[in-house]
Parts: sequence; structure tokens; C-alpha cells
Amino acid sequence: MTRSNVAVVQKYFQAYTDKDRAAIEAVVDEAFRFSSPRDNRIDRATYFRRCWKVSEAIVGRKTVHVLADDDCVFITYELAFTSGRTSRNTEIITLRNGKIVDVEVYFGWSIPHEAPEGGFVESARA
Repeated sequence: MTRSNVAVVQKYFQAYTDKDRAAIEAVVDEAFRFSSPRDNRIDRATYFRRCWKVSEAIVGRKTVHVLADDDCVFITYELAFTSGRTSRNTEIITLRNGKIVDVEVYFGWSIPHEAPEGGFVESARA
């Protein structure tokens, strides 16, 4: 099941690159929930309304790491945007019966990284 789960996740991401709404809807379950630093378990309809429009700006995607564990796929990827910006994210994607039911996105950093190698960026947050 884990290999087929990875294939479903790859279809999910390829749909963004291809701007193929039907392809992504085919792999996202009706009970779907999506979380990110900006979204707290939003439902499928809200996800498509808020997040699908990002596909318009995506021009490329590269998988950095992918690991399947039972019904979860952990994936780190880099996105290239029409603006020329590149970023890296990690997601934990849960599947049930061949459909994606839950996504947790952890936003990464811009590429190149804002901090010098071995260094850091000061933050006002505690």
C-alpha cells in the first residue's frame, strides 16, 4: 500500500504543476482536512477556494525526500514560481482507501536561504 500511496501523492503534486483541477479532485477525499501555519484543518471546499489558486504561479517542483509509512507519506519538495522565487516545504499526507484525507504543511525557507551557512536570522518572536 505504501508504494501506491506515494503514487497518489505524486499525482496530487503533479496536478498543481499541470494546473489540472480534475486530477487533484480525483485523489482528495470528501472528508479531506488541510492544515498549515495559516490554516487549521480547513475542509475540502475551503482548501480548493484558498489553495488551488497557488497552482497558477507554480512552474516547477522537485521532490527532495519522500518516505512512506503505513497510511502516511512524508514529503519534502522545492517549488519554483513564475516570480522566480523558489521555496521548500515538508508535508505529512495521510491517505485512506487510496485518497488523501489529511495534509499538514510545514513551510520551509526561501532558496537561497536568508541566513548564511552556519548562521541564522534574528527573529523578534520568542
